[in-house]
Amino acid sequence: VQLVESGGGLVQPGGSLRLSCVASGFIFRWYPMSWHRQAPGKERELVASINSSGGGRNYADSVKGRFTISRDDAKDTVYLQMNSLNAEDTAVYYCNSPRHNAWGQGIQVTVSS
Repeated sequence: VQLVESGGGLVQPGGSLRLSCVASGFIFRWYPMSWHRQAPGKERELVASINSSGGGRNYADSVKGRFTISRDDAKDTVYLQMNSLNAEDTAVYYCNSPRHNAWGQGIQVTVSS
């Protein structure tokens, strides 16, 4: 199982980024996926999750209304669209396949002017 994230970087407050995570080594469409993040000095936290059909999505309270998780099973990819970013969103973001206990390498998102 391999998960590879992309799309992170530096963005100004109020800006947007879209993270992508390409999965391999398992039948992607069968499994739920999630995004987590870890800020400096803090524990890793769940940001958003999506079930295998794409119809069930859950979000941390801190990102509701600003972030959207989605998936494209034809591309074995899960996305995290992040809008209205603020400094508290600065963290390393990780893609996760919970059923496989598999994690991506993490990608830095920095929100700063």
